[in-house]
Amino acid sequence: MSTPHERFQSPEQSIEYMKRVAVRKSGFTRWLGVEPITVWEGESELLLPLREELTQHHGFAHGAVVGLMADNACAWAAASAAGDVVTGSYLINFLAPAVGEQLRAKGTVVKAGRKQVIVRADVWSESEGDAPKRVAVAQATVIPTGSPGQ
Repeated sequence: MSTPHERFQSPEQSIEYMKRVAVRKSGFTRWLGVEPITVWEGESELLLPLREELTQHHGFAHGAVVGLMADNACAWAAASAAGDVVTGSYLINFLAPAVGEQLRAKGTVVKAGRKQVIVRADVWSESEGDAPKRVAVAQATVIPTGSPGQ
């Protein structure tokens, strides 16, 4: 199994790989417009501009969209520590309505093992001029595939 240090010489190479593989090859992630900001050494950060198609009937970001941000933050942080991965499970707690201009999610590996990686994520809603508001927290069990990725 490859680690980020075996595959990538820099955080910039890691981001380029995530854009090419995790975003462009994932139709849903690409359609949403998720942008990786950091994917390096067990940490990830990603952004998603909010638009009307991503909201529910109260005008909040749909829970599935908030969940995707938490899931991707966990999986991408795990991938930076363990190579190619798939999510085994995650638990999410919604803390507040996700309203604003964009969502930001950050994932951090808690413990990386050979068979599973435990990761924590936080998701915030953000609007220019306002303080970010934490809208969800999540914990995931992510499974290394044993493949170095594509």
